[in-house]
Amino acid sequence: MESKVWSAEHAYYFHQGTDFRAYEYLGSHSYPTNDGYNVVFRTWAPRADAIFVTGDFNGWSDANPMRRITDGGLWEAVITSDTPLTGQKYKYKIISDGVAVYKSDPYAFFSETLSKTASIIYDIGGYEWHDSAWLAARRIIATRHTRTSGDGVKGHFYPAPLNIYELHLGSWRTRDGRSNENGDAYLNYREIADELAVYVTRMGYTHVEIMPIAEHPYDGSWGYQSCGYFAPTSRFGTPQDFMYFVDRLHSSGIGVILDWVPAHFPKDEHGLCNFDGHPTYEYQGADRMEHKGWGTRCFDVGRPEVQSFLISNALYWMREYHVDGLRVDAVASMLYLDYDRRPGEWIPNIYGDNKNLEAIAFFKKLNDAIKGEFPDVIMIAEESTAWPMVTKPPSDGGLGFDFKWNMGWANDMFGYVACDPLYRGSIHNRLTFPLMYAFSENFILPVSHDEVVHGKKSLLDKMFGSYEDKFACMRAFLTYMMTLPGKKLMFMGQEYGQFREWDYKNQLEWFMLDFEMHRKLRDFTAAINHLYLSVPALYEIDDSWAGFEWISADDSSRCTIAYTRRDTSGGAVHVIINFAGVSWPDYKIRVPRPGVYRTLVDSDAVVFGGEGRIPATYTAKKTMDGTGEITLDLPPLCGVVLELEF
Repeated sequence: MESKVWSAEHAYYFHQGTDFRAYEYLGSHSYPTNDGYNVVFRTWAPRADAIFVTGDFNGWSDANPMRRITDGGLWEAVITSDTPLTGQKYKYKIISDGVAVYKSDPYAFFSETLSKTASIIYDIGGYEWHDSAWLAARRIIATRHTRTSGDGVKGHFYPAPLNIYELHLGSWRTRDGRSNENGDAYLNYREIADELAVYVTRMGYTHVEIMPIAEHPYDGSWGYQSCGYFAPTSRFGTPQDFMYFVDRLHSSGIGVILDWVPAHFPKDEHGLCNFDGHPTYEYQGADRMEHKGWGTRCFDVGRPEVQSFLISNALYWMREYHVDGLRVDAVASMLYLDYDRRPGEWIPNIYGDNKNLEAIAFFKKLNDAIKGEFPDVIMIAEESTAWPMVTKPPSDGGLGFDFKWNMGWANDMFGYVACDPLYRGSIHNRLTFPLMYAFSENFILPVSHDEVVHGKKSLLDKMFGSYEDKFACMRAFLTYMMTLPGKKLMFMGQEYGQFREWDYKNQLEWFMLDFEMHRKLRDFTAAINHLYLSVPALYEIDDSWAGFEWISADDSSRCTIAYTRRDTSGGAVHVIINFAGVSWPDYKIRVPRPGVYRTLVDSDAVVFGGEGRIPATYTAKKTMDGTGEITLDLPPLCGVVLELEF
């Protein structure tokens, strides 16, 4: 990236909260001169009394003071050298009220890792991209799929398959399968990319979602406590290595979504906390400053300079690294003033309620800025409440996200499959209630990392019953998940039934694939994924009742549901799922037409670990009203997908 000369205009926009290229000017930038090389350093520290750039190039001394260049607190220093300083480490020594703190650069492109916290002078240019075809196709999809949604609101929707594989780069695989207790067993971005691209393509995923890779000091935060927002973590290699990662996935037709954390940051001394000796990036009042439950500081998203920082960062990953979207972490924690706070610990807004008006405005501004430049990227909100219009355009009063995680569906389903089938009839509404609100937002159905840690059990182990029952119920669950309205997300390892909860220090238990039932579950996951990708009725109309119709919603006594999914051209598939522990002979369902129906997917197939009790075809007999009726001998814990053949 070429260095840009700072100007009063740039400073003005930065302080107004509308400089969405702030990283091109702040941070460290090298450029050649007639006599050698210069590095310009710029940072924002409004309450600092003095700042020094200290690093390898000056023996970590105070030889290079910075000068204040705006009243709003922008500082600058230029260091000249006979040779390039690229790769040398540095920090800012910030003095305020007589106290000195050493801070890493918030805008640094590269950083040391783990116990080493210095920033590194680095040029992120020079990578030769090979994904022009992918980006062009992405733009075509976005253009083609902007339409009026089911509730009449015109906006961006995605009537294409979206099947996301969520992973943590440090524990998907490790070097030689070793424990990463000491942080010495990481594969690099390039190694992971080459293997991952093949795997996710084979498994039928359209995108990967990477848990946060912005530089973070502590592995145990999983990346959710970042200090270096512009620096892909050096745990896995260089910025160019990460560019290769994205490029390699794109070459295989796989999109890359990053987990992005604008809600909070850690209190590590070298990071953003009290950056200039006082609250700078965080809120200043005790009512908003901290997420007490997480032990972190909350970004002051009402402060213009913080808006410039965060929105520049979001766009940075799209411009410089070609990422295809962001999953925005902990949105609910930002929207509510009383989030994780007791009465008396928060102050109502000007209207007397608990809504954070600054956060609302920030999300609208963020999504407008991103969609203005990249209408083809995907913005996903992790929002766990009933906040309205999360996925509606800001012009219509919404927050502007493309999708929202349906965490209510996840909680309902995990409770349902953990229940003894003898008693599932009493909670049958957990299967059907999600359809009461399924089209109020554009949803993603998530089985995320949060649901397979801290005693919650892995997805397979959540299933009630014996070893065999768990696998059968898992296949029925996947049939339900992959055929419901809503896009999909699955956390790594769950696709083949890892029993152990996820552990960030160790790689997934790939050895489980040495066991037949786990191999067959992986094969079923791939089969149901590829069915989802290949049948438009399963993804084209996720946002209205036009794409969904109940065949049987209320058969609680038999723990069975049946429904139809439709596409925009009139195609349809019919889904029957038995969550009971017993079979139902002569189970009858109505279908729109008589004829022969072929079985597209049968979770009871022998090849997937079942007993093979579902035939390849069914004949729907004509009824008095001209529709068809199919009679099935429905096995226990089984999902079936049918399509009219002729």
